[in-house]
Amino acid sequence: MLKFIYSIRHYFERNGFYVSSRLADKMGIRAKSIRLFFIYLSFATMGVGFAVYLTLAFWLKIKDLIYTKRTSVFDL
Repeated sequence: MLKFIYSIRHYFERNGFYVSSRLADKMGIRAKSIRLFFIYLSFATMGVGFAVYLTLAFWLKIKDLIYTKRTSVFDL
């Protein structure tokens, strides 16, 4: 059972939006602390934390699409 839980966790960490890790890098703290914050916020506010997480994921995805780094001037 524990192996199944770890495989689910690994899947979401590998294919996730990296919101927690990107915020943790910006703030200089561990990503685990950010994840726990979103979990506690979701329980305390009945799902608002999850909505905030998805909103941040959406914004980060849009930002990545807009600010893509080009290797050359001719990549336009």
